[in-house]
Amino acid sequence: MRPTDLLIAASFVLIWGSAFNAARFVVLEWPPFWALALRFCLTAPLLLGIAWATRSRLPARGDLGRVVLMGLLGTGGYLAFSWWAMALIPSGLVALVTASTPLVVALGEAVFMGRLPSAMAWAGLGLGWAGVAVLGGARLSGHFGEAEGLTEALGVGLALLGAASQAAGLLVFAPARSRVDLWSASAGQSVVSAALLLLLALALEGAPPSGGSPQVWLGLAYSVTVVGIGGYALLFMTLRRFPASTAAALQLLAPPVAAVLGWAVLGEVLGWADLAGGMLTLGGLMLLFRARAAETRAAVRKAAPG
Repeated sequence: MRPTDLLIAASFVLIWGSAFNAARFVVLEWPPFWALALRFCLTAPLLLGIAWATRSRLPARGDLGRVVLMGLLGTGGYLAFSWWAMALIPSGLVALVTASTPLVVALGEAVFMGRLPSAMAWAGLGLGWAGVAVLGGARLSGHFGEAEGLTEALGVGLALLGAASQAAGLLVFAPARSRVDLWSASAGQSVVSAALLLLLALALEGAPPSGGSPQVWLGLAYSVTVVGIGGYALLFMTLRRFPASTAAALQLLAPPVAAVLGWAVLGEVLGWADLAGGMLTLGGLMLLFRARAAETRAAVRKAAPG
C-alpha cells in the first residue's frame, strides 16, 4: 500500500473498532435507547448537511423504501440491540459477536435468493457459527443457573439479534446499493433511525437522562463526529480505493481492535473461550470472503468474451 492508503486503512480499522468502546462509556450511565436517540438526532443533521453540500442525489422512489428499511433494520435496529448488549457485556465481546453479520447475510442469500454457497463458503459458515456457539456457550456455562450467567447470555443474544437485524437491512438494501448515493442514503437512514430510537426510548425507558459524567459526553461526541461522520467517510473511501476483498479483510480487524481497546481503556476482560470463539468466527468469515472472491473471479472469467 502507498502511505496514504495505509493511513486510510489504519484509520478505518481504528475508528470502526473504537466505536464499540465509545458506546460502552455511554451505556454504562445512560439508558441505551435514549443514548442512541440522542446520537442519531445529532448525527442526522450533520449527514443531511454533507449530502446537501456534496449535491448528493435523492434516492429514486423505487429505492426509498429500501433506504427506510435499512434505517429501521440495518442501522437503527442493529445499533439498538448492540448498545443494549453493551450495557450487559464487554464491548469487545459485542464486537466479536456482531462480526457474524456476514454469516447471516450468506444464510439469507441461500434461503431467500437461492444463492447456494460453495464448499469453501459452507466451511466458512460452519466455522463461523461454531465460533458464535463457543462465545455464547462460554458465557452461559461459566455461571450456569446464576443471574450473572443469564445476564451475560442475554447480552450475547442481543448482540446476535443486532447482527441478524443488520443482515436483514443489508439484504433489503443490496439491490439499491449501486443506484443510491451513499451520503444521501446514510442521511436518510440516520433520520429513520432517530425516529425509531425516539419511539423506543419514550415507550420503554421513560424520561431522558438529565445529566452525565465527562466520559459520557466524550463518548457521545466521539460517536457522533468521529464514528458517525468520519467513520462513514472512511468507509466510502475504503470501498472506492481498495478491492472488495481488502475492504472485507479490514472490517475483520475491527473486532480484535475493539477487544484490545476494551481491555486497555475500559479494563474489560475476555476469557480464553471468548478469544477462541472470536478467532473461530473471524476465521470462518475469512473463508467465506475468500470463497465469494473466488466466485466473483469465476463469474468474470465466464462472462469474458472468447
